[in-house]
Amino acid sequence: MTLTRLIATFGGVGYLRPAPGTWGTLAALPVALALHSLGGFWLLLAGTFIAFGIGWWATISETRGRTDADPSEIVIDEVVGMWIALWPVSLGAMMQGVDVTALWPGWVAAFLAFRVFDIWKPGPVGLADRMHTPLGVMLDDVIAGALATLVVAVAAVVSHGMIGA
Repeated sequence: MTLTRLIATFGGVGYLRPAPGTWGTLAALPVALALHSLGGFWLLLAGTFIAFGIGWWATISETRGRTDADPSEIVIDEVVGMWIALWPVSLGAMMQGVDVTALWPGWVAAFLAFRVFDIWKPGPVGLADRMHTPLGVMLDDVIAGALATLVVAVAAVVSHGMIGA
């Protein structure tokens, strides 16, 4: 397996069936936990940007000359999007000095919201998806992750009763 294929498929996870995007999203979770455990929110943030850059590079290589601009086995984009969706959970845990796993409802909300936006592709997510370019492959999940981040942040505010406090 080439380096670009290894990156694009997140170590081969993209070959799992059915629903390789969901498998890629699930595989992102323990790596996000490891990043947060090793360096808090800041390492997860840096890891996300690095994964985006190398993921885009790998996607360019893996889609070059192919008619399918977004092959289902490419799941590095789901990893990046899922990590973005987890930013408020990681930041909240770091700021409150609690174990990130104690915020497990945030993990569930992030996963579900990200998958909904990634599959549904509303508004800007769909626009990015219709670019049919390696950048579009990455951006639709970045935008889905950003939308999921908003859902997670609002859910945290409602859950913790901070409205009007």
